[in-house]
Formats: sequence, C-alpha cells, structure tokens
Amino acid sequence: MPPAPDPASQLHGLKVMVIDDSNTIRKSAELFLAEAGCQVLLAEDGFDALAKIADHEPALVFCDILMPRLDGYQTCALIKKNPRFAATPVVMLSSKDGLFDRARGRLAGSDEYLTKPFTRDTLLQAVAQHANPARTT
Repeated sequence: MPPAPDPASQLHGLKVMVIDDSNTIRKSAELFLAEAGCQVLLAEDGFDALAKIADHEPALVFCDILMPRLDGYQTCALIKKNPRFAATPVVMLSSKDGLFDRARGRLAGSDEYLTKPFTRDTLLQAVAQHANPARTT
C-alpha cells in the first residue's frame, strides 16, 4: 500500500494571500506557507489586498478582521461580491473567538474562521481544505 500523500506536497505552487496589519502575523504565516511550497502574497490592509487580488488571483485568502481603513468583514464582502473572485475561499483570522464574530464572518461570506494565534498545522489544514489546486498559476 503506497504511503498517503503529504498534504504539503499538494500545496506546492498554490497562491495564498495573507491580509493582516500585524507584521508578526504576516511573517509567521508567510514562513509556514512558504515552507509548504505556497506562493505567498502579503497585504497590510483591505485596500492593499484588493489591488493585489486583482493582479495575482490567489487560490485562497486569509483575512484579519481588525484592520485600519477597511476591516476584514468589509474586505471579505468586497471579494465575494466581485464575480471574478466570488469562488475564492476567504478564511477569517481573529483573536476574537465569539459566536457573534464567527456569525458575522459567515455573513460577510467567509469560508472558515481561524483564531489567532494559529499554528502551522491549522493554517496548512485550512489551505488544504479550501484551496482549489487548479488555481496555482
């Protein structure tokens, strides 16, 4: 019986965007994702992210909730309202773990909600679960 494929090998070349105003969160997510073979796009806020999404078309977006100018809920809703990106999975990142916050994320169109601090495994598991491997180019 052949060994089960390594989930990280399925992520090789996948474009993943991380939107967070915290440099520490962006860098740790970038490190975890890059180690798994993902192409990582970073954005500091929603406005920065929306311009980069149009240019790079990531297969998955991780989006912080509490950001200046355009918060994560607004950013997620704008991504999902654009027909070109409506199918792009958005995973909310937040230090808040309340039922209200999770429900509000769902209403904005998010596909999952991860609580910070996240681990390498939870981040990669979310990518493996939601990203479409066909969107690697």
